[in-house]
Amino acid sequence: MPPNDRVPASAPAISLTKVERQAPGLVNLYKSAAVSLRKHALEGARAAVYLVLDRSGSMREFYRDGTVQHLAEQILGLAAHLDDDGTVPLTFFSTDVDGAADLDLSNYRDRIAKLHASLGHMGRTNYHWAMDAVLDHYLDSGSRAPALVVFQTDGGPTSRAAAERYLCKAARLPLFWQFIGFGDPDDNEFRFLHKLDDLAVPAKRVVDNAGFFHAGRDPRALSDDALYDSLLGEFPSWLAAARAQGIAP
Repeated sequence: MPPNDRVPASAPAISLTKVERQAPGLVNLYKSAAVSLRKHALEGARAAVYLVLDRSGSMREFYRDGTVQHLAEQILGLAAHLDDDGTVPLTFFSTDVDGAADLDLSNYRDRIAKLHASLGHMGRTNYHWAMDAVLDHYLDSGSRAPALVVFQTDGGPTSRAAAERYLCKAARLPLFWQFIGFGDPDDNEFRFLHKLDDLAVPAKRVVDNAGFFHAGRDPRALSDDALYDSLLGEFPSWLAAARAQGIAP
């Protein structure tokens, strides 16, 4: 590539022009994500972005009213800055992994409701099978680049020991798990996610590879800026620690 054609180091993975052309409905989200990336010194950073969605029975209304679709669009707006192909692998889970798909700029409108409707019964809440699916996808990709895994749920898992074990196992790979809680912030179910966020280093895991924040009873009421700030708040410190340990390049 000739020197004058080089992409600036701080440039997003996908340009605003391309987003405007392919996904005009995401332009405002893309611009909000840019502000948070600058704030957290992540301009020009590259990372794969995954989205994991809870399909336990108590999530039914969040799918019905478009809340989950809105989150997926917010994540896609962020991924357009971080991931060169702008594709977000989706994993749906409840008792087991319910299904998987890809979300991209050309195929995102009303996609979550359609996928959800095709997946049948909504079961219990088991994090670890979804975590295992993400790990398999990442390892099969052959990538060593950092990954941001956005993991949405409205409660604690049925098997807490398995979820903790998988998180600690994953700490040796360059994946950061950002958990997002939907629902009542005072629900005792979320105590476990606070525990995962605070697991000891290095006694339990080699680096702190997880964060947690609560999006409230109506996550759509949370501003895009606030969501992106919460998503990215712990990612830079994890990235520095993972690089120091030789986990991330």
